[in-house]
Amino acid sequence: MIFKLEEEHLLLTAGKSRWLEHATREVEQVMGRLRDAGLSRTVAVAALATEWDTNEDATLRELVAHAPAGPWAEILASHLQAMTELTGQIKELRDINEQFLRAAARSTQETLARIDVDARTYDARGASDSSLVGAQLVDKSL
Repeated sequence: MIFKLEEEHLLLTAGKSRWLEHATREVEQVMGRLRDAGLSRTVAVAALATEWDTNEDATLRELVAHAPAGPWAEILASHLQAMTELTGQIKELRDINEQFLRAAARSTQETLARIDVDARTYDARGASDSSLVGAQLVDKSL
């Protein structure tokens, strides 16, 4: 997840909007996989919680507290620490990317608002339907 968010961040900071849609789609795909993993985790925790005599929807912190004697408490505590750190990194990258996207959207809106919307149309002969006002320079040297 962090790799995909950093990839998206690099595209945003480099102004490479051409690939931004692809990077964003990949971030969304990883999020979907994380949701699936979360469902698998819920099923595994429910089975483990029954075995360890705790709530079926126990958090990782609660599993550490209810772990039987042996290495499980230390293993799960290490996982908890790693997951907490990774979650913080993911949130930070997500927030930074969101700020870049909002700034880009705001900039685009401001630019579009400044565009002169004096659109002209053309007839069947290709001539403009509005007359030109002002001086024109014609280069006849060609």
